[in-house]
Amino acid sequence: MIHTTTKTLEAAGFQLNGFLWTLFLNQISRFAVPMFFLISGFVLELNYDSHPGFFSYLKRRFSRIFVPYLVWSAFYFLFIYTGGSSGNFLIDLLTGGASYQLYFIPTLCIFYLIFPLLHRFYNILSNKLVLAFLILAQFGLMSFDYYIKEFTYPDPVRVAILGYSFFIIGMVSAHYKDQIIDFAVKAKNYLIGSVGVLGLYIFMQGRNVYYNTYDIKAFYSQWRPDILVYTICLGIILFYFFGKKRFQSPFFEKLSELSFFVFFVHVAVLEYIWKYVGNTLFNLIGGNFFGKFVFDPILFIFTSSISLLIAYIAHRLLRLSKLTG
Repeated sequence: MIHTTTKTLEAAGFQLNGFLWTLFLNQISRFAVPMFFLISGFVLELNYDSHPGFFSYLKRRFSRIFVPYLVWSAFYFLFIYTGGSSGNFLIDLLTGGASYQLYFIPTLCIFYLIFPLLHRFYNILSNKLVLAFLILAQFGLMSFDYYIKEFTYPDPVRVAILGYSFFIIGMVSAHYKDQIIDFAVKAKNYLIGSVGVLGLYIFMQGRNVYYNTYDIKAFYSQWRPDILVYTICLGIILFYFFGKKRFQSPFFEKLSELSFFVFFVHVAVLEYIWKYVGNTLFNLIGGNFFGKFVFDPILFIFTSSISLLIAYIAHRLLRLSKLTG
């Protein structure tokens, strides 16, 4: 949703006031990467003790993420965004610069590398005062980066600085699954209301800061203090709802199995859709009142459906999941 709506905003010349629905969809989706970090910490903490040792853990984790990342980086570097962002494949591999959706994968690899150390000192990290300090420090770092001056570190380091708390919160949450569910049962209406209010605020914040600075990072950034709270509240709600039995089905398992491939391939799919269909369709209907509301859902559904179909073929018929995710 972030990437399809960004295409619309680019085509509109970033005239946000004329495409508020597009901006709204774009902004309420900004939990995506923070949530990915949170889930990663959660799952690693749940499963780490099943590994016989550090190298077994490292081999399994990196075979699942780094090999597909390497394959897709080469694909985007050679065929979609020729030369990547730097013109040097090794640099783009280290920074996630081969394609824009890959930017946080090197940071995730850093988290994977240091996770055994974090796990070893879990009792310290999960101490209430230490955890509160880490989260407050994250608020401060995000506020400085978003409102005052953007950090100039290369992406793996910058994203790690701005996203470490999500990973640690995920780790701690793995030890409190039942308590999280109990809390969600008691407070789900408040949580849903909070998510609604925060989503609306994040949308207005992205718009207002952009018109104050005319810097597109005002609405591109997901490393904002408000998104930290938004992601945690939404994560609790999703954990509660998707823990229900009706979601434990082969359909959702298959969707989950294909999701990593979809993450990698969808940007290429979007580029081709936009080149041959999307741009023309935007010029036809994107400027009128009704078209502004239907264009983004159409582009999102079209891109997602084709990406899922390609992922299904690659997994089921070509058996490429170990290489491509």
